[in-house]
Amino acid sequence: MKISYYPGCTLKNNAKNFEDSTLCSLKHLGVEVEELPRWNCCGTVFSFATDDLIHHVAPIRNLIRVKESDSDKVMTLCAMCYNTLKRANNRVKNDPDSLEKINNFMDREEVEYTGDVKILHLLELLRDEIKFENLAKKVVKPLKNLKVANYYGCLLVRPKEIGFDDLENPVILENLTAVLGAEPIDFPYKTECCSAYQTVDKPEVVAERTYHILTSAQEQGAEVMAVSCPLCAFNLDHRQKDTLRKYPEFKNVPVLYFTQLIALALGCAVEDLRLDLHYVDPKPVLKEKGLI
Repeated sequence: MKISYYPGCTLKNNAKNFEDSTLCSLKHLGVEVEELPRWNCCGTVFSFATDDLIHHVAPIRNLIRVKESDSDKVMTLCAMCYNTLKRANNRVKNDPDSLEKINNFMDREEVEYTGDVKILHLLELLRDEIKFENLAKKVVKPLKNLKVANYYGCLLVRPKEIGFDDLENPVILENLTAVLGAEPIDFPYKTECCSAYQTVDKPEVVAERTYHILTSAQEQGAEVMAVSCPLCAFNLDHRQKDTLRKYPEFKNVPVLYFTQLIALALGCAVEDLRLDLHYVDPKPVLKEKGLI
């Protein structure tokens, strides 16, 4: 299997642990990943204003890059990128006037976009095309006795028209975690917002959200948390130092990308997990479980 890949900005710097663990995992699964040439930032956020087309140029330009690569399908990892690309694509597919204006704005040498690129999150690729049962056959190091709380945040399942799982009670990450041999832990805050947009000017708000999200998971028995968004990873991992200052009774929780768990179960080298990029060191609990 060959798949076009849109990385987005953060996976090339602060979230290298997300990208490196993904690429190693997909190699073990026999998937050839082809990074899009000349990709640009997705724009980071979908604009709701009907007359604000300029914020949709960036995501649509990336989808043009997919067409230029002779593909009609693209995979992305970051929940924010996935949400932005897919919602922009839905807008131009359902609004011919917007599509025409955006095409007219593009460089002359770029192909005209028609709204026909399929945007897949890696989780969709694993569930629907690779299949979890086939992934299970490749597991060489089951994550036995590791209790994992899976955090979806806002952008994987909202809004309903672009989400790929149940809006209120998604299970795709739990199903994946079970396939890897770990014990998925359900908890009530798994689709709550981490307050990503407050992290620069209101870190105290993020500290409060981090406290409630992670404490809720701990109360259900979780030992680590799995995420699929670099913004969520930053808030729930690096903001734990702010959380501890505000809530002295708070206990740190290691936060991992779900792809790091996959890479571990498939036998990737520890170096491919890039555990050095975490604020709360996950190595102690992984060593305790005999996984590294």
